[in-house]
Amino acid sequence: MTRKSETANTDEIPLFSSIRELIVSARRTVARGVDLVQVLTNFEIGRRIVEHEQRGKKRAEYGKAQLSVLADSLTTEFGRGFSRSNLEYMRKFFLTYRARIPEKSQLTTGKLGKRSKELVSNGEGIPALIAGPAGGGSPFRLGWTQYVFLMGIKNPEERSFYEMEAADNGWTLPELKRQYNSGLYERLALSRDKEGVRKLAREGQVVARPEDLLKEPYVLEFLGLEERTKFSESDLETAIIDKLEAFLLELGKGFLFEARQKRFTFDEDHFFVDLVFYNRLLRCYVLIDLKIGKVTHQDLGQMQMYVNYFDRHVRTPGEERTIGIILCKKKHDAMVEITLPPEANIHAKEYQLYLPSKDELRRKLLEWSKESGSDD
Repeated sequence: MTRKSETANTDEIPLFSSIRELIVSARRTVARGVDLVQVLTNFEIGRRIVEHEQRGKKRAEYGKAQLSVLADSLTTEFGRGFSRSNLEYMRKFFLTYRARIPEKSQLTTGKLGKRSKELVSNGEGIPALIAGPAGGGSPFRLGWTQYVFLMGIKNPEERSFYEMEAADNGWTLPELKRQYNSGLYERLALSRDKEGVRKLAREGQVVARPEDLLKEPYVLEFLGLEERTKFSESDLETAIIDKLEAFLLELGKGFLFEARQKRFTFDEDHFFVDLVFYNRLLRCYVLIDLKIGKVTHQDLGQMQMYVNYFDRHVRTPGEERTIGIILCKKKHDAMVEITLPPEANIHAKEYQLYLPSKDELRRKLLEWSKESGSDD
């Protein structure tokens, strides 16, 4: 009885009617994609809920009860997708991303004017938002479930990074979760200076030089080798080939696979490079040698020979210098530094077969930030 009387409360009817017209409009609209229509509609629903709450202290105080009533009314008419928890996500979505769409760009105002009513009723309102401010492109490029996940990331710079990377690389929700759980942001940030970390948040991962490709550790939990007490380098290589799509995702942007056990001959001796890739962004070959133990100076010398051979006999005019990466279980930084000349395009990087601790990576990033000092 109480619920029915609340549903019929005249204070709530304008909010319900406004959101009802918005949903009807969105469902009529043929736009660039269903996901984008849903995201924009949910943003606008969140805006109207917040604006309704802000009209009076009394309304704000019973916001949760109001959302329950609204959820029941919308679910009765439109079915699933409008539970109280979903409405709370829409409210949070607007509060998180409200700067994306200026106030004047909302589909309607609190009081529907004649032109606003026409925009909603004929389905023109949402396509106008899809075009973005002044035709500058849509303010949102991901699906609703991806934004629900992103809203759980408290650090706004980290959240911005993952949003850009997911959009630029076409990550699915499972791929986005995997990259977040593997600490991609922290692993990239630890290899950059403070301005580089800021650029990660503003621009995502920009690949302009060999160092931009690197991260440490490389996380290979998807290979399923962690529970095996013993495996060989051949086993590691085979597992990577079997999970090549996931390995390419871990390597990062612009990688194309060329060969496994690439053979070349030098003075009648045969040599084999474990994995050969090409990076189309840097326009260069990337050679990867796999080691299940600690990297040695012999391993570094061998990779130097591989890189020299590709630079002198495989690289074509216009291509950049070959990059060599030794993926190892453990490295010794001082030994690597003293073995390789400063100009060497060779890098020894550790890998691990399990997801890293996000808390540990964040702690390391905080320590790095303090050690590097403030340059603000």
